[in-house]
Amino acid sequence: MGLIDVTLPIRSGMVTYEGDPTVEITERLSIAKGDPANVRNLSLGSHTGTHVDAPVHFVDGAPTLDDVPLDALMGETLVVETDAAPLIGVRDCEALIPPGTERVIFKTRNSRLWRRGQFSREYVAVDAAAARWLVDHRVRIAGIDYLSIEAFESAGHPVHKTLLGAHVVILEGLDLSAVAPGSYELICLPLKIAGGDGAPCRALLRSRGA
Repeated sequence: MGLIDVTLPIRSGMVTYEGDPTVEITERLSIAKGDPANVRNLSLGSHTGTHVDAPVHFVDGAPTLDDVPLDALMGETLVVETDAAPLIGVRDCEALIPPGTERVIFKTRNSRLWRRGQFSREYVAVDAAAARWLVDHRVRIAGIDYLSIEAFESAGHPVHKTLLGAHVVILEGLDLSAVAPGSYELICLPLKIAGGDGAPCRALLRSRGA
């Protein structure tokens, strides 16, 4: 199978989380217009598309993107598929995630939402108790196939605060529509934004043994 690119393409007008900056890509220089090179201007938020959340995103004074250990973003990863809705709970985690798993990515019905072309508030997310379970079981990175791992307008944002407060890296905005559940190698490197609260990334899965 080789490498599977699970990254959303960044383009003007792409789906963003409600209230986040929209994406605008505009031409600044054009060879066709007599300029020496083609150059485009990018305007986007730090949590655009497929992206990584650093602890400081929801915990003021916590580590920034610079402090996220790169080895957490690369290595053996378990993709689990669940039909839980609207929330993934502790029982789902217990049934799907074996002891010792350090990196887990949830594949849900969310992967179909990318076809809509507009933000949906009715996405599958992780509940607060499951977030605590992930921390207690020493998961280092948790990913999901929509723009937030937490339910829309969740009061107090307990999922983000629980995970990020324990320095669990959050990976959001994955396109898992072509990915079967199983064990993979994750390769995920966010843009190196100094002091960043998060950043878009290129995320790849390599099937084990490929």
